[in-house]
Amino acid sequence: MAEQQEQQGAAAPTPDDALGYEHARDALLEVVRQLENGGTSLEESLALWERGEQLAKVCQRWLDGARARLDAALAAEENGVAGGE
Repeated sequence: MAEQQEQQGAAAPTPDDALGYEHARDALLEVVRQLENGGTSLEESLALWERGEQLAKVCQRWLDGARARLDAALAAEENGVAGGE
């Protein structure tokens, strides 16, 4: 349900939404490297910053999902439900 609300609150899905965590993280690291190296125009820097923000949101969604799965597994264990055993 939270995922549905998140999708409704967001604008149209971007191609980044299909990225896996590692791919998004690596792309974000590349954006950071480019920004740190400098040598780009203001317009290019702003475009890189915006791209970095998008990639950071993708990474955060993956991490939030992983946290929710861990919390659910821990709660199930506390309630005496064994997962997969």
